[in-house]
Amino acid sequence: MRRFAEPVFVAAGLRTPFGRGGGALASYNAVSLSVPVVQAMAAQAEPDLLVWGTVIPNLGWSNIARETWLDAKLNPNVPAFSVILACSTSMTASFAAAGMLGGGTDLIMVGGSEVMSRPSIALTADATKRLTDLFAQDATLALAALQSLTPSDYVLPTKGWANRITGRTMGDHMEETAKAWRISREAQDDWALKSHQRAVAGWEHGFFDDLVITLPELALDANPRADTSPERLAALKPAFDRTSGMGTLTAGNSSPITDGAAGCWVATEAGLARLPPGAPYALLVDYEVSAVDLHIEGILMAPSYSIPRLLARNRLNFSDIALWEIHEAFAAQVLANVAAITDQEWVRGKAGVQAAMGDFDWDRVNPNGGSVAIGHPFGATGARDLSQAVKELWAMPAGSRAIVSICADGGQGTVALLERP
Repeated sequence: MRRFAEPVFVAAGLRTPFGRGGGALASYNAVSLSVPVVQAMAAQAEPDLLVWGTVIPNLGWSNIARETWLDAKLNPNVPAFSVILACSTSMTASFAAAGMLGGGTDLIMVGGSEVMSRPSIALTADATKRLTDLFAQDATLALAALQSLTPSDYVLPTKGWANRITGRTMGDHMEETAKAWRISREAQDDWALKSHQRAVAGWEHGFFDDLVITLPELALDANPRADTSPERLAALKPAFDRTSGMGTLTAGNSSPITDGAAGCWVATEAGLARLPPGAPYALLVDYEVSAVDLHIEGILMAPSYSIPRLLARNRLNFSDIALWEIHEAFAAQVLANVAAITDQEWVRGKAGVQAAMGDFDWDRVNPNGGSVAIGHPFGATGARDLSQAVKELWAMPAGSRAIVSICADGGQGTVALLERP
């Protein structure tokens, strides 16, 4: 089943190298890091619209898409708007863009960025009200009150961008999910090792060369480790559950703090014709946005609902999917979601899908590495995943299909079905 009346395509875009938190790209902010990507893509073709996003709030801008476009000194007559859906932000941008094609809009640039090294420090609502009330009455008193602020008056990013409702980090939640699905430390470390080995090989073989621009500070992804090993991964201590003796998530099998920006294209056939010859592209056949009860199912388990529904709606089995590009927030999250979609009782009871999907082929997952190795700048991951999947699919025979899946904070997730024309 094709979702769109007219064909919609996703074409591979460009991204920055992904930098380690506190590393080479830490002097940027989400706008300034987006600018070189947008400029490089606009040099390929001028879009009819820009859809861009970032996740970590910043009071310095209200529409990062428009701010980025204007800072890039590009045509001011091109409109731009922003989106946000946690880790699925730039994938959600692609879905929004797909629905806006037509009527003269044929080529849309989508993407996002995150500089996790530089989260904003804000005041609590109570401290803000106290100060703004004072400024309205007496600026001198207000300035004096600024000097008497205490740590409790600030909203500090000390808990790893914890979920507001639960007050717990994604890692805290994922430890629970890993235990519920019996995902072992050994299985997590094994997948993390594969992610690093594949990302390193991808760079060595030139896979990323035409997907990544060079910045003055960084030319290659900084996170993939050629020197990692089962022994090194096994030696790391738990990063979240540090007290029970049962913790399995570590810095080695979790996606690292990362800075980066990424974009891709959403287009009609007419829009594709404006891109450089030979640019990889794929048909966006269908997509699914889902949500689960984060208190019951697990905060990063929404893809286990999306994937079976998307496949069933298109009358596909696992064997019909030549490529799986699955965002690796944690190795345990990938393993748990695949465990769920291959559990027929789960699929029937939770996703409401009765059809059996067959056997799942792990060799088709993330052939050039995933977020555990490459990194996960929240707003950029969706566009990075889509571009990577499109290029991987481009090397396959016509008719080959890919699933691109991203979990997101809040118990949500997005999944796209792509097809090689």
